[in-house]
Amino acid sequence: MSAVKERILGAITVMNDADASSIWDFIVNKFLGHSWDNIEEAKPDEWDLKMLQEIANDPECHEFVSSEEAMKELGL
Repeated sequence: MSAVKERILGAITVMNDADASSIWDFIVNKFLGHSWDNIEEAKPDEWDLKMLQEIANDPECHEFVSSEEAMKELGL
């Protein structure tokens, strides 16, 4: 994950719900209609591999869902 993405995630975690909702509205308006198929595939880095290992070792983790299921869960 790039440094800018880490900063965005960090900022969102400390926002109040109203500010986070505003950011979500921006994301939906900016990117709605984009397809998961257009996302460039990249090899997992060290952080990704660690996260995948934790998922594999934690029975509480959920399996990944399809883009259609994710969009439905996100209300898009």
